[in-house]
Amino acid sequence: MKQAKWFFHPIFVFVLSTVALACSLFLYIYWYVGISAGLKALAIRHQLDPSQFFEARPWVVILVLALLVGVIVAGILIIFIYNVKTLQLYRLQQTFISNFTHELKTPVTSLKLYLETFNRHEIPRDEQLKYISFMLQDADRLSNNINSILNLARIESKVYEGVFTKVDLVELVRRFLAGNRHIFQDCDIHIENTSGKEFYQPVIISLVEMLLMDILTNAKKYNNSKRPRVRITFEDSENSRLIRFQDNGIGIDRTETKKIFKKFYQGHNHVDYAIPGGSGLGLYLAQHIARLHQGKIVADSDGAGKGSVFTLTLPRKPERKQHEGSSSKTYSHH
Repeated sequence: MKQAKWFFHPIFVFVLSTVALACSLFLYIYWYVGISAGLKALAIRHQLDPSQFFEARPWVVILVLALLVGVIVAGILIIFIYNVKTLQLYRLQQTFISNFTHELKTPVTSLKLYLETFNRHEIPRDEQLKYISFMLQDADRLSNNINSILNLARIESKVYEGVFTKVDLVELVRRFLAGNRHIFQDCDIHIENTSGKEFYQPVIISLVEMLLMDILTNAKKYNNSKRPRVRITFEDSENSRLIRFQDNGIGIDRTETKKIFKKFYQGHNHVDYAIPGGSGLGLYLAQHIARLHQGKIVADSDGAGKGSVFTLTLPRKPERKQHEGSSSKTYSHH
């Protein structure tokens, strides 16, 4: 029974139906032309006027028939595409349930374990602080996952309510790192603004902070070095504003630089690198946030083990003169 399943595959059925229609059209035209030629020869043989029998020209009939068949093929194609998309959505749903259930269950299980430890044992204060730190990390992970789902639903349905505020992106990144020091305390994150300018841009601050969290946590998670490093640089082109995030992580295969922004996509593991699981929503959400700001994110890498560069491109807005000038600024977060 399993061997016959390929016969019912949508692609096979679609190709078979299209070939059958094409063959039917060819045979009908062949038959029609042959019969018409025979009847015309018969009329001439009996000295009859062929126009009495062939008022409609053969090419008109063939054209109408071809149009009808084209409509049928288009209908089959639409049904085929719809079924394929339905199948893809079903697979995405299954992937989401599998990945996200794990992402929710893991921190909950960890929190339960720590709480049971507190309940059953007398623990010294220094050990308590260590466990509380772990619990806070799990709570942050749980909260971030839930917020990702909620915000993604709002952004995809275009009902997200946010106010665009003109801020200096350099200062925004610096404040974000200062406010999330506990998350990136084991990382070296450097902010470099060699131009010395203030990069004012109208943005929805909460969403940009979410984008920063997704990119930087990925740089930390997909990293096997003793101390993850990220270099954040700012650059202006003629019509665009660029923010680059260069890390020393495990890198990305060139075949995956676009796939990683797909919904629920999980990168393939490199041979010598252990990649922890995830929901597959971080970069997908980050790309949507960039598009909401009329921008985009692109990824680049020289390959496995050679780090990655994520570039956020935003449309450049005219700046006031008082925003320019001053000296070069470099911030570091350790």
